[in-house]
This record gives sequence, structure tokens and C-alpha cells, in this order.
Amino acid sequence: MTSLDIVGLCGSLRAASLNRMALKLAATSLPTGMHMEIIEWRDVPPFNADDLAAQGMPAAVVALRERIRRADGVVIATPEYNYSIPGMLKNAIDWISRGEDQPFSQKPVAILSVTPGPRGGARVQYDLRKVLLFVNAMTLVKPEVFIGDAAAKFDATGLCTDDPTRRVVAGQMDAFGKWIAAVERMN
Repeated sequence: MTSLDIVGLCGSLRAASLNRMALKLAATSLPTGMHMEIIEWRDVPPFNADDLAAQGMPAAVVALRERIRRADGVVIATPEYNYSIPGMLKNAIDWISRGEDQPFSQKPVAILSVTPGPRGGARVQYDLRKVLLFVNAMTLVKPEVFIGDAAAKFDATGLCTDDPTRRVVAGQMDAFGKWIAAVERMN
């Protein structure tokens, strides 16, 4: 079996982000035959259609689009900002979605959300799922993963210390591997 190549996108730009910690947990929870590269996208500028028309896509956007295109699937771990998608994550998706060669089209995607508060980011997932639907991504429906009270679930080194959290993330990654295979059969 060929190894499945997964891209991890963190919706937070913070170096010590709880979502980055959860994304690393997801990467270590992947079933055999899957590996994840967590990619940085800090250099993606604010989207401006005038800049796109005048200068084309910036190099950082081209690189991000191509990396997503090559991947077998994408895992997005994101916080919830003001009840919705963090602006920079939405901005990156806006850039990625431009052009006829949409790299999210038919791409399997899994979402998990992590917050220091008790709800775990349910509202961000609702909004992010709508955006991914529009760009024709094949978003995994279940199991949903909402990690609330996350500061108590990760230690100072970023390792998850909470067994239930480790189990639900591993369960989602197992389901994601099966989802990628199902999407491949549909295409």
C-alpha cells in the first residue's frame, strides 16, 4: 500500500498554539500508512483581487496551493475567533480557492477545533464546513472533534496528557484514512 500524504494546516499563527499541539497529536495518531506534514503559511498576504489581477498569485500562495494539490488529504485544526473562522485562515482559503484549478476540489478534509473555553469550537466548524462545501472539498462529517478546556489537556511541551482526547483524535484520524479511500473510490 502506498503511504497517504496528509497536509496539516493550523488555523492559528501562534507558535505555542493549542491547535498546533492538537495537529501534532493528530499527526502522531495517524494509522499505519499515513504521514502528515504540518505546513506553515505565515507568508500568505491579505487577499486583494486587484493584486491578483495585476501581479498574479504570490509565491507563498502558489506553494501552498501546490502542496495541497499533491496531498491525499488535509487536516485543519483551528481555534474559534469571535464565534467564527480566524481571519488569516479564511484569507488563506480565499487565496487557495482562486483559479480554475481549485486544489480543494474533491480533496478529503478533516476538521478539529481546539479552544481554551469549554465548547471546543463548534461554531467555527459550522462556518468552516460551509466554506469548504463551497470550494468543493470532501469534508469528513463524523467523528467531529471539539477539544474544549484545552490548556488543561496539553503539557508545557505540547504533549496531550488527556487519554479521552487522544482517543477521539485517533478515532478521527482512523476514520479520515477510511474517508480518503472512500473518496478515491467515488472519483
